Amino acid sequence: MPRIRGASIEEHHEMVWADLVEAMRQLLLERDYDSINMGHIAARAGLARNTLYNYARDKSALVRALTEQAGRPVVERVAAIAARSADPAAERMREIVEAVLEAFTDQVLQLMFRPSPGLPVAEVPKGPDSPLHAIVVEVENVVRDGIARGEFRDVGDVHLAVELLSGVMRAGAERIGRAPATFAATVNAAREIVLASLAHRLDQQS
Repeated sequence: MPRIRGASIEEHHEMVWADLVEAMRQLLLERDYDSINMGHIAARAGLARNTLYNYARDKSALVRALTEQAGRPVVERVAAIAARSADPAAERMREIVEAVLEAFTDQVLQLMFRPSPGLPVAEVPKGPDSPLHAIVVEVENVVRDGIARGEFRDVGDVHLAVELLSGVMRAGAERIGRAPATFAATVNAAREIVLASLAHRLDQQS
């Protein structure tokens, strides 16, 4: 029976997942995604290849699981920002934009946006388990709160508005992935676009 790390099976699995995330992150710094195989990942994580298949059946399934694991900290951070109901909605939105774009400087999370024949769009995490879905839900809550307080204009369909704004964030994440030095400028531009889309129109204020 394989040696168990940690005080429990659950803790053991968390430690293995942490090793896998770090292994994928290191490999992505060294080579293209398409050239990475399960053997590379197992070797870098210090696992037998057969053991790796206990966690995922193939590379695409492993990437889905890894992005979910790597996305947990940003989901928790965004949820904490969104929950600060005493703070203005615009201030929370500004912090969320930076938090999300900062998180997607991580090479593992960038796989969610990286076009690749080995990782078609259908393979990236979707639904309630996706980091993006959880973040969208928190952003929708902030937008609704801002509308209720009169800080933001009534955008009508909040889900659609946030879905459209997520395109801005996706473009920002892709740009930062291509050119990390543009991080600060990209964050500022994304903030301006997101907040401008939620602001009251001048003709409504007059």
